[in-house]
This record gives sequence, structure tokens and C-alpha cells, in this order.
Amino acid sequence: MVFSGLPARGESTGNTPGAVVKNQGFLPFAGPPINYRSAELNDPIARLEKRLESGEVSLHYDPRHGYLQAVLDALRIPVSSQTLVFSKTSFQFPDISPTAPRALYFNDDVYVGQVHAGKFLEFVSFDAKQAAIFYVLDEQESSEPRFERAAVDCIQCHVAGSTRGVPGVLVKSVFTRPNGYPDAASKSFVTGHESPLNERWGGWYVTSKHGGEGGLANVTISDPKHPEQLNTKGSTNLATLNGRLDTSGYLTDSSDIVAVMVLAHQTQMHNLITLTNYQTRLALFADQKRNQPAGTISDAARKQIEGPAEQLVRYLLFANEEKLREPIEGTSGFTADFGTPGRRDAQGRSLRDFDLRTRIFKYPCSYLIYSEAFDALPEPARTYIHRRLFEVLGGNDRSPEFSSLSSEDRRAILEILLATKPGFPEEWQQFSREQASTTMIAASPAAVNRQP
Repeated sequence: MVFSGLPARGESTGNTPGAVVKNQGFLPFAGPPINYRSAELNDPIARLEKRLESGEVSLHYDPRHGYLQAVLDALRIPVSSQTLVFSKTSFQFPDISPTAPRALYFNDDVYVGQVHAGKFLEFVSFDAKQAAIFYVLDEQESSEPRFERAAVDCIQCHVAGSTRGVPGVLVKSVFTRPNGYPDAASKSFVTGHESPLNERWGGWYVTSKHGGEGGLANVTISDPKHPEQLNTKGSTNLATLNGRLDTSGYLTDSSDIVAVMVLAHQTQMHNLITLTNYQTRLALFADQKRNQPAGTISDAARKQIEGPAEQLVRYLLFANEEKLREPIEGTSGFTADFGTPGRRDAQGRSLRDFDLRTRIFKYPCSYLIYSEAFDALPEPARTYIHRRLFEVLGGNDRSPEFSSLSSEDRRAILEILLATKPGFPEEWQQFSREQASTTMIAASPAAVNRQP
């Protein structure tokens, strides 16, 4: 579940009733080389906080929605990204239910959560070096609203196997009782683009004009002894949530299926970028402590670095993506909003272009390759990733893990990256020129006349 791990104001944490505990208890990665608690931050929320302190911007308080709309505007997060979660999988659980779900919003770098009638907004903001940073913003009107970092309480849930052992985010699917509580005796599932469709969206609302891909969405369990036997009749292809709940307390009446699909992909992509970043820094730090000769990497360090880097490459290229059973269409305008900021090549192609017929994206390479966090990956992980991408996209690696990538897919992705993202090795450019030259020769009249 995204954003779980924050206690509500007024809810006891065991030490400080009525407040978020920000600097108490054990915090993973607090020491060198990560220095998670003490390192200087430059994530979007940290930058926004500096603008608030300088008076450059202000946050307008709305009596109905608090600071939510102002924060979304300041962070350039589209309202159409709204997804609604009705399972009680947050520390603000007393105020969450199927009739009062929690609203989530996101862009490439920030996740925002608001509990209906809750005490504060929740944020996960990605720093290029330090990864997921957790904040809260008091929902009570103030002349000087300020973000507060909330580390320890969030880390208790957000450093786990489901986040790949690093500070991260996740989308969780649970069998949910009519009162909103997860069924403790049932399985739960962490969702990414690889997840089976029938295991997704338990405890979530999902709206769609076509292709519900409902899974466990929009329903609660009716028989506690057999929670898997869900009555899903009427739960797919909901164009609106009006009638299911009072949507006047939310910014839109949708929990768009395309937004939910993108959210699931993005959360695990963020975690893999963080995992590769952290493991590389930890491996090099261990080599330094072992007095490894300068300019060399031990075998142990290389293995520690290349393991997560290889996972990142496979997830980046949507290896093992679960195929859609039918085309899908969203309800909120998210599809158009998401594609608007995309970097495009001379042919108008972008990694943000959707397919939504058999897979999520038309060109299956994650748009987070453009993120600050990806660009901040340390050496030698970055060189390894570039090499592996070139092997796959250039066609030298045709192993089963990448069998879903056609020759046309590989070439299109390579061309889009070369046109829209600087910094790739010269061999990429040379290969692209050679491929283009070969195509032109094959298409020339002389070449056609030479065909047997």
C-alpha cells in the first residue's frame, strides 16, 4: 500500500501521543555511506519547502479539501492521477472505509495521500541520491504551513521485502472486509506490472470505460470463511464512483484504471533504482574499508552491484509484463495528462505513449529512465546498465527474459532514447547510424532489383 506507515495526529505511537515521531528509534541506512537521516536533501518537497520559507510561493487553504489542491498545483501533480483505496492499510486507518477511501495522487517523483477527514497530508518525495523521503503537512489551516519530515514511523513499513529492503513505496492488494479491514487470514499481494491481473487491486476502487481488468477491485469479501470467493458481478467497467460513495469530498469521481496501472509499475521501478543506488554505494564503501586498490572492484562488490542492476534493466524493459486480456480505457483524462510532458523524437514518439491493448506502453521502456534518480545512479552501476541496455536493444541479447520485445520495439526504443536523452555511449550512436544506413540500402531500388 502506498503511503502506509504514518501515524495520524492524535494517535499514540507508544512514546509521543498525538504527534508524528520523526527522529526516534532505529532507522535503517542511517550510517555511512547512505546517511539517510542526515544527508542534505534536494527532493521536490524539500525544494518546495525552501520556496515557502522564502515567500516565493504560498499554499491556499480550501475549506473542503484543505491544502490538497494547492499542493498538487505547486508540485504539478494532475488531479486525474487520483486513485482511491478503501482498505484500512494506513496508520490513519480509523478514518478509512469503503465509503470514505483514501485518495492518492502522483507524478514521476512525488506521491501524495489524503485521508477523508484526516489530520494531515502524507507525502513520499524522491530525492535523486537518498530515494524515498517521507513528509507530512498538517491539514489544519495555518498562516505558515510547513512540511515536516517523518522518517522513523514511515520506515517501519516502508523498508521491507515488499520495497526490496530499501526506503520505498508499494501498491498492495488485500482481501478486504466490508468494514475496510484486511482479512488477516488471507494472502496479500504486492503489485507491479508483472503481477497476475486476478491478484490486483484488492481494497482499491478502479474505474474504466472499457476493459475493467477488475481482479479484486471494487469488492469486499462476503464470506470470511472463503474470502477468495468474491462476488464481482457489477464490479468492472465502473465509469464513475457516484453511487458507491459520496464523491463530493474528492477532487474527482474516478479511480482511473490507467493511473492505477502506471502507479503499480512506477512504485517498483522507483524501488529498483533505489536498490541499485544503495547497493552500489554500500559495495564500494566495503571495498574502501577493505583497502581495495584504487581503480579496481572486488568480485564481491561487483556481484553486489550487478545483481540489482540486472533486475533494474529487466524491469525497465518490462520483461515478464503481464499481458492485458482486452483493451482498457480510463475515465479521468489521466491518459492525456500523462503523455503531455513526454520527451519526443523527430517522429513524435515518446516513452510515455500508451498501448493499452495488450500492454501498458507502446514502447516498453520505463519513462523513469529520464528521472533525476536514474541519472544519479553511481558508477559502475550506470555503465553496467548502459551496456546491458545496448545488448538488449541492439539485438545481441535475445534471451527468453526479453522475448516480449520485438525487433521493431528494440529499434524504436533505442532511437527514442538517442533522440531524447543525452549521455549514452558513442557506440549507441554508431550502431544507430549503421542500422539506418542498412535500412536505406535495403529500401533502395537497386537493392530491390537485386532480390532473387
